[in-house]
Amino acid sequence: MTLQTISIKSRLINNPLIKKVEWTPVNIVTAIILVMGFFLTIARFFGGLGTVTNLDDNNPWGVWIGFDLLCGVALAAGGYVTSSACYIFGLKRFHSAVRPAILTAFLGYALVAFALNYDVGRPWRLPYPVFYSPGTSSLLFEVGLCVFLYLNVLFIEFTPAAFEWLGLKKIRSFVVGLTMILTIFGVVLSTLHQSSLGALFLIAPSKLHPLWYSGYLPVYFFISSMFAGMSMVIFEGSLAHKYLHHKMDDTHLSESDGVVLGFSKAASFVMMGYLGIKLIGLAIDNNWHHLFTGWGLWFLFELIGFVAIPAFMYAVAARDKNVKFARIASVFAVLGIILNRLNISLIAFNWHLPSSQRYFPSWMEIATSVFIVTLGIVVYRFITAYMPILYEHSDYKHDNSNQNANSHDD
Repeated sequence: MTLQTISIKSRLINNPLIKKVEWTPVNIVTAIILVMGFFLTIARFFGGLGTVTNLDDNNPWGVWIGFDLLCGVALAAGGYVTSSACYIFGLKRFHSAVRPAILTAFLGYALVAFALNYDVGRPWRLPYPVFYSPGTSSLLFEVGLCVFLYLNVLFIEFTPAAFEWLGLKKIRSFVVGLTMILTIFGVVLSTLHQSSLGALFLIAPSKLHPLWYSGYLPVYFFISSMFAGMSMVIFEGSLAHKYLHHKMDDTHLSESDGVVLGFSKAASFVMMGYLGIKLIGLAIDNNWHHLFTGWGLWFLFELIGFVAIPAFMYAVAARDKNVKFARIASVFAVLGIILNRLNISLIAFNWHLPSSQRYFPSWMEIATSVFIVTLGIVVYRFITAYMPILYEHSDYKHDNSNQNANSHDD
């Protein structure tokens, strides 16, 4: 080995960027997923939808809509739930959870928009309905417009952390002054598009199984988004405490249990209310007889296993102040939201067709969804590593303490 070769090798080893890369098993798997996603992206956009999907005229919406969009939007509801609890209802004890919730919501909606580019046949026409030829009588127009506007709201709500990182104090102060307006605007937009996503399926009464089809679908979607958002805040916080504990300051560590137990109590009430209106809808539509079929067992599995049981677990956790039990309940609640959205968009959709004509995603569709989720996790880890998300910036602790002192804590 020559001296020049040894010198080059030494510089590579001592390079700070190279030294920061830790090739742990998790990072290796992440790298493999990202590389695979890159090649699947090339196949999708150069070969068309037929190259990577099992979509057809009977099943035009697959896992990219059912999981990436419907589940993504519901689980990103923690942004409007947490910010409204803190700033509108004055529950300042949830203040430490706002930035992580806003970041999760922003990445969730950004990935929804990103995933839509894969699903739409001509993605360059995505802005068409909003900017060029708005179909104001279309639910898709309303959903698209609200998601577009709310994504911008979430971006602005996220920017104070970035401005603190960049040292831009004046513009940071200006954006912080818009907090209440942005929070109210975000709640209004979320109310609209969360419910409208359920209303999209009102046009398919003959395709969606009667146990999941209801004239109250918009109400179901909106109410379920509330406890989905609270559950996601608890779930995301649990993962952050396990893997990013070293990034958290004393404020986040001391307030975390209160956030978990507070949201557990609220989620238990909302989930019980959701369970009640689901039963009322079942009675109004007189679909009791379907409960004694195979589909009925699957419906009860969703409703009891992933709504009633986690609601009870949340209530017990809040009563006994058992944080660990609440975190376990959040896993069931998050899985329940995913199951509900997949039941409505995929599993119980076109239920009357023979199995040979039913849609099942290809491995490339599933791999692409895994790639998109992994991409979001990587971006989340990068932002939390460098920006004040899980801790308060030292230059702004005084501002935040004054803000909390001047606000009523219920």
